[in-house]
Amino acid sequence: QVQLVESGGGLVQAGGSLRLSCAVSGRIASPYVVGWYRQAPGNQREMVAMFTSDSVTRYADSAKSRFTISRDNARKTVDLQMNSLKPDDTAVYYCNAYSNNVLYWGQGTQVTVSS
Repeated sequence: QVQLVESGGGLVQAGGSLRLSCAVSGRIASPYVVGWYRQAPGNQREMVAMFTSDSVTRYADSAKSRFTISRDNARKTVDLQMNSLKPDDTAVYYCNAYSNNVLYWGQGTQVTVSS
């Protein structure tokens, strides 16, 4: 059973930073796609940053130059460093993994950016 567990969310002032971490447990076939999505109230879930199966990074335009995704394959963790946060970044952030035609989601962690 594959599980994704996020941590690191919280409340931060605009301009501040947060680091989210996702721990992948269970047997998941490599290579796998892994990344971070977010969903704000009333909005659709959107990709923020991800690693493709070739370990290429992709970012949403809103995340470029502010967010950095990283992974530790040995520990099976995926982190998202978020800098220069804006109120528009307020959302529930979800870790996501895709392998062998199966999509996995974490439970989400709330990020709130105050102005």
